[in-house]
Amino acid sequence: MGWLYMHRLHMDGHPTPKAYLDAQFTYSRKYEDGSTYAMRVLDSACVGNRVWYGAARVERSGQDSYVIALVCLVRWNPRDKEGLHLGYKDMEESMGPCEAECPERILRLLTPTTNEHALEWRRRCRDRLRLRSRSIEDGMHIRLTEPLTFTDGHVGSDFIVVKKGASLSFRPASGLGRYRIRNFRDLAYEVVPQLKVHRTVFVAPSVTPA
Repeated sequence: MGWLYMHRLHMDGHPTPKAYLDAQFTYSRKYEDGSTYAMRVLDSACVGNRVWYGAARVERSGQDSYVIALVCLVRWNPRDKEGLHLGYKDMEESMGPCEAECPERILRLLTPTTNEHALEWRRRCRDRLRLRSRSIEDGMHIRLTEPLTFTDGHVGSDFIVVKKGASLSFRPASGLGRYRIRNFRDLAYEVVPQLKVHRTVFVAPSVTPA
């Protein structure tokens, strides 16, 4: 399906893309032959108002229910001059979306599947979660799998982490400078062990009384 755009007045009173999409993918249908089809969003997240991820229970008459992942690309601009305030493009996990930032709580709701594209998408989501869960400490020596080239011409893969609160910057392991690395937590790297020299403590010799 392609992109669908709408004015915010057509969002059925829902104030946000998340609320609108939650309602959009929760419905029940009854067909002329008496069969039914229903979908209900169990949980969702709209990451950065750019991508909506939802776990939806599907119920078909005569079949066991199951839970799949839905993914919607989102364009949200409540001040758009042409009135195209919300745009979205919906996909199922079986289509193998490129976007793979689904929160863990939503992945846990999904029922097992044999669809290869869905399995691959779930794997990419979990791999990303593992990357982002790694501990980053001030002073840590990291080595990127792929070297980066910066705007000043520096090319490097070995950096020392400079962490101040939630802010991260990186200085070359050998050389000067300080750099920002975009989407660092999603990059592949290894931690280089650092040799720590411990201070030697000399114990004063005991004195035996005469």
